[in-house]
This record gives sequence, C-alpha cells and structure tokens, in this order.
Amino acid sequence: MKYSARILLLALTLLAVATPLRAQQYQKGLIDKNIAVIGGEMISLSELEQEIQIMRAQGMASDRNMRCELLEQMMESKLFLVQARIDSLSVNQDMVDMQLSQRLDRVRTQLGGDEGVEAYFGKPLYRLRQEWKSTLEDQALTQQEQQEIAGGIAEITPYDVQKFVDETAKEDLPEVPIRYQLSQICLYPDREAAALAAKERLLDIRERIINGEKFTTLARIYSEDPGSARRGGELGMASRSIFWPAFSDAAMTLKPGVVSQIVETPDGFHLIELLEKKGDMFNARHILVKPFYTTDDSQKAFAKLDSLKTEIINGAVTFPMAAEFYSEDPASRTNGGQMADPYTGSTYFEIDLLKPQDYNAIKDLKEGEMTEPFESVDDEGRGNVVYKMIRVDKILPAHTASYDTDYSQLIEHVRQQKQMDAINEFVEKKIGTTYIVIDPLFKECEFNRPQWAEKFRK
Repeated sequence: MKYSARILLLALTLLAVATPLRAQQYQKGLIDKNIAVIGGEMISLSELEQEIQIMRAQGMASDRNMRCELLEQMMESKLFLVQARIDSLSVNQDMVDMQLSQRLDRVRTQLGGDEGVEAYFGKPLYRLRQEWKSTLEDQALTQQEQQEIAGGIAEITPYDVQKFVDETAKEDLPEVPIRYQLSQICLYPDREAAALAAKERLLDIRERIINGEKFTTLARIYSEDPGSARRGGELGMASRSIFWPAFSDAAMTLKPGVVSQIVETPDGFHLIELLEKKGDMFNARHILVKPFYTTDDSQKAFAKLDSLKTEIINGAVTFPMAAEFYSEDPASRTNGGQMADPYTGSTYFEIDLLKPQDYNAIKDLKEGEMTEPFESVDDEGRGNVVYKMIRVDKILPAHTASYDTDYSQLIEHVRQQKQMDAINEFVEKKIGTTYIVIDPLFKECEFNRPQWAEKFRK
C-alpha cells in the first residue's frame, strides 16, 4: 500500500517507537483502551499488541502495516463471532485445549521456557493461558460460523459448471498444470547392515565420551544434524512435544550430565546428554548418526534395475510384471508398479507433488519411456534411501480447464468461489448492519474493505 509522508511517518513511529513503550506500559497494567467495538464484542489495544508479539515471536512478518492488517482481520473475525453467538454454536473444548498446548509449546520453545515467555509478554503464564484459551475459543466459534456460511451454498450442478465456463473469459479460466501418471520398480539397500554400522559408530563415540572426551567436540565432528552440530550438539530449551517421542522419553529420563544409550528415531540414531529440564521442557545435546549406504549397495541395485530395463525393452517381461515380482515397494508393487498419492489415492501427480529426485529423472521423458536407475527417497516421510526406475505411463499437458476434460477440477473451483462469495457477502452485509465503532488512532489505515472508513468514532 502507498502511504503519504505523514502516514508513513505515523506507521514508522508506531512500529519503531510506540511498540516498545506501549508494550512495557501494558505489561505494567498502566494503560489500555478499546480500539474497536463490533456488536457486543470489543478489541482492546493490548489484545492487538499481544497478537503482534505472538506473530513476531513465531517469526512472522507482514508486507503491510502489521497493525492495520491484523486489526482488520480481527474485526472481520468478530463479525463471525457475533453471529456464532446468535446461532448458539458451541466450542469443541478438546480441540481448543490441543491448540492451546501447541501454541504454548511453540512460544515456550522459541522464547526459552516459561520464564522467557513471562518476560516477553510481561504476564504470568497462568494469565496468558487464560487469555489465549479465550482467544482460541473465539477463533473456534468464528471458524464454525464460516463453515456454516460456506456449507450453506446450494449443491453445485453440471449446469453451474457449464454456466461458469460459458460466462468466464478464457484467459480467466483456471489453468490445469501438467500431470503425470507413473509406475516404478523400487529396490532398497541393506538397511539392517547400515543400521548396525551406525550403531557401532555411536557406541565408539559413546565410549570416547565416557573416557573423558568432550561431548561438544565430538558432536561438532560427527553429528549429522547440521543445525545443532555447530553448537556442540545443543538443541536449546524446548517442549518435549516437538521431538520424536522416543527422543523426548529418553532425554526426560536422564539426569543432567548423563549420556544416554543409543536412541533410534525416524531421523537416525542418537546419543543424548541432558543439560536441564523444567516441567515438560528440556535442553539437551545430541549426536545424530544416520545409516550410511555404500557404493556397493547402489551398484548392486542399479545392476539389477538395468537388467530389468533391458528385459522390458526386449519384450521378455512387461513393466507391471517386473514390478510385481521384483519391486520392494509394498504400496505400488500390487498395482503393477503404478504410483499413487498416499494421501488422496490419485494416480496423477502434479510437479509439486513429486519428489525432486523423481521429477528430475522423468522431466525430459515422453510417454512410455523409462528412466535410468537412480537414487531417491521412499514415501514413508523419513528420507529412507531407495533405488528405483520409473516409467512415464501418461502425460496430461498443462492446459486451460474445459468442461469436457476437467469437470472435477472445475466443480471444485466453482464450489470454492461460491463459498468465498458467500463469506464476502456475509461480511459486507454485517458491516452495514452491525454496530461498529473504530478508534481514530487507526484512521490512517488503508483497509481492504472501504466500508470500515464509515465506522470511525467522531
């Protein structure tokens, strides 16, 4: 947004000078005031500032005046909240409690524990819990009301889709990106041997620590966690919930200065040294060693895949038959090697749904062609090495969506558009019919909805 010199000066003053002073004053409980009234709901200046603090503590930023943008979001949310109370919607307390725990865990981890949180916000933790729980309850009601409004649109019919296509300029119709249908043959390296070798390395490192060598020195040399290795393996005070359960459980059972036995997580194998624990938070050092696969592993796999590729090209065996008999990927081998999205079940992949290694291997191929054997990672989300060969079964080129070929994408697009239109219509109507007063302190804000400009206190 473009600001005049006077408005820009005001924005810079709010951000660079007023924020620290106001934050200190709020923390001491000296000043506060309501800056917006939306029906029976109010937004206070301290409430706005606290949300700004939370955003900054989580590393968020805004390309507009942060307070103006956030205030408009909060006012729109209040419109839904007012309606949710009228509609007598109820809160799922279990969900709110889970969200509260997640927020606390994130903030405590980023600010170094309970003391850091209390110092940053200038309030005891029990007060912050109460305030954040109330905020999350309001957010839950707001989201429910939005879902009620979005869910109230009529069922989308083929007529609606055809009408959308007929009335929309071609350049404004959604673009369908290129999609691939793929089959694969996967071979895994000897994971047991690699895991055993990693454990033996860690056992040797642990013995050196027990014999007097510094954990920090060995972490810098051997740990395969680059983020903590340069700090001597130190992770910093953090909630146990952000780590793998096996890691947290092992760390929390240690006494400070004691080195754990080998701990296995999806990241690899760890040695852990507890430094400090407070409640369900702890600070520890660790050394991570991942299973290492040798050149011999890849050469054996590539030789076998090369042989299968030759047999497929010569017609001795079909790709689906080779996948069924030789592939070690349980998800695709039963389907003749055909790959499917593990979350949606779709057999068509857009580029951003493919692993980078897989896309780089197939990007220049035509339908029916096979890649050379290459190294990738499996679908378990743990970065496990897998050697594979992929066949491009079908390519659907990028194109402008049409009724005949892309009905399912268009019906979803029309549904989302109608839902957004319904929500926008609700907001526009509510701004006009709800009692709203905004403090002139924010009169220089350039809100997205110009109707707010009529609501400033005279």
